Amino acid sequence: MNAVGIDVSKGKSTVTIRRPGDVVVMPPRDIPHTQSEINALIEQIKGLDGETKVCMEHTGRYFEPVATWLSGAGIFVSAVNPVLIRDFGDDSLRTPKTDKADSKKIARYTLDRWTKLRQYGNMDKIRNQLKTMNRQFGFYMNQKTAMKNNLIALIDQTYPGANDFFDSPARSDGSQKWVDFVHTYWHVDCVRSKSPVAFTEHYRNWCRRKGYNFSAAKAENIYRLSSDMIAVFPKDDSTKLLIRQAVAMLNAASATVESLRLKMDETASSLPEYPVVMAMNGVGPTLGPQLMAEIGDVTRFTHRGALTAFAGVDPGKNDSGQHIQKSVPTTKKGSPYLRKTLFQIMDGLIKRSPADDAVYAFMDKKRAQGKPYYVYMTAGANKFLRIYYGRVKEYLSTVAETEET
Repeated sequence: MNAVGIDVSKGKSTVTIRRPGDVVVMPPRDIPHTQSEINALIEQIKGLDGETKVCMEHTGRYFEPVATWLSGAGIFVSAVNPVLIRDFGDDSLRTPKTDKADSKKIARYTLDRWTKLRQYGNMDKIRNQLKTMNRQFGFYMNQKTAMKNNLIALIDQTYPGANDFFDSPARSDGSQKWVDFVHTYWHVDCVRSKSPVAFTEHYRNWCRRKGYNFSAAKAENIYRLSSDMIAVFPKDDSTKLLIRQAVAMLNAASATVESLRLKMDETASSLPEYPVVMAMNGVGPTLGPQLMAEIGDVTRFTHRGALTAFAGVDPGKNDSGQHIQKSVPTTKKGSPYLRKTLFQIMDGLIKRSPADDAVYAFMDKKRAQGKPYYVYMTAGANKFLRIYYGRVKEYLSTVAETEET
């Protein structure tokens, strides 16, 4: 048996090959991520006598090309959680952190866990694209939030509270009424320098031009509030430039977020589990694709507990002798992206309070028992995932049987 430990990094991988009895077949060696070097490594691995297994950490996205290349060549590849490698005993008080030391440790882990290693399965193209889009969606959402906070901070110096005039949701192109409003009326003097009648007419034309609903009462309220506001920055070209640049940046981020949101829903709709996932309470065109992106193919999980462990919402245990701890924090060693999506779904259920939903009823029961917020939210996420696993797996089995017949 040959254990190939690979420590993957950007642009190169450090590879070690070992056998039982601490036999070193190949000491740690750096392999650049080029076609010729990878092909040479594949030939070397295939030329080894006996069964061979390759193991690597699934850290970030660096491991995916290497795992895909090797598994595509018919080599057994296992990608394991980095926490398992980190916690693996190395029979040494020294803990060096180098690529060579890591590759040797991974090779020893491979030999020790030989029978328990699970083969890496390539994620199909659609799921891979969906997962990548979801990560980009999260990135641009953070950018949008930062741009929004920046714009609010600026208009607090020129038109305090203008962002609270409207609560209309973002349109399909990402535009929002309050953002478009401060682009035109970027300073409080843009409003109160006009007469009430002149502003109302100007606001009416602005609404018609931008495609927003006009309300004379809203125009009157805006003018009344604006008449008593204090602006810090003067109404000049420099202030106008600052505000409009901030608006342009926010609009660009918003447009990207909305286009990704629509594309994710379109991509997710081609997955077989799409209809059953979208029918679940708390899941919509935004959270549904995110949920499917982070969970991936549910059939890769052997049981429901494996899925809850993957999300990091499984309850921990702490027993020793006669001591049995009743309340143990969850592991949180799974996907933080999936946990975030689950908490957003649970938050939506709490706000909507659907009486006929089993997950909400479960959370409401825990809440009535006086459980803390994070306890009943995590418990709800755990129950939701178990229901998800059962429904999706049953649906996929039905689809497979139908296709066979």
